[in-house]
Amino acid sequence: MSELRFVHLGFGADAVEYQEAWQEQRRVHAARFADEIPDTCLMVEHPAVYTAGRRTEDSERPLDGTPVVDVDRGGKITWHGPGQLVGYPILKLPRPVDVIAHVRRLEEALIRACAEFGLATTRVEGRSGVWVLGEARERTETGGLQLDLAAPRPPVDEFDPRLSGPEYAPSNAGQRGEDRKLAAIGIRIAKGVTMHGFALNCDPDNTWFDRIVPCGIRDAGVTSLSNELGRRITVGEALPVVEKHLREVLEAAEPLPRAV
Repeated sequence: MSELRFVHLGFGADAVEYQEAWQEQRRVHAARFADEIPDTCLMVEHPAVYTAGRRTEDSERPLDGTPVVDVDRGGKITWHGPGQLVGYPILKLPRPVDVIAHVRRLEEALIRACAEFGLATTRVEGRSGVWVLGEARERTETGGLQLDLAAPRPPVDEFDPRLSGPEYAPSNAGQRGEDRKLAAIGIRIAKGVTMHGFALNCDPDNTWFDRIVPCGIRDAGVTSLSNELGRRITVGEALPVVEKHLREVLEAAEPLPRAV
């Protein structure tokens, strides 16, 4: 691929509202399709917002009526907000686009970035994104919250983390020793050009995820670089590392059309 251009939309006190960034994505997407600009990755931090992909079910949305922005990407519902680094790679790829290969490249860049911070992450078969694998434990106590997991939870298709209290909240998956998602990926391809992208949890308040069923996954949770490493990793600290590895992976790639 050609050289990748990065554009910083805003972080911290200058965080950009989701709808505004979405409109900028559309503008950049049109310019990239017309070959007016090179491949471009928008980097941003958002004020707190829930966004729902096309496959989101009503049973995965907030119970308290918190507004949700319905978007045209793949995947299900997630949260964006302070402490989370969001990237929107807008790339022109050979058509028909190999969507899975594009997702794998984004995952690889984020896995390498996490490794640079000293955190081993991986993929989970059938689930996009970047994960920290857990080890099942019967009982744990962390940060003043004692979790008693002796009672079996309902079957996954019946389990609702929104109703089950802190013992089974997505933000406490690490204390339970379960798998937890560190970075979510949801994309859209239009006219051979990618939109949307990834969200890497640096140091957010992960209890925002407890109001929803994150990504529609009921048997795992969420985490952050700060939670896993035991020290604060800010969006500003993660930004250059993530950009470096995105550049390395995406510029070295030779994308092929999807086999038909």
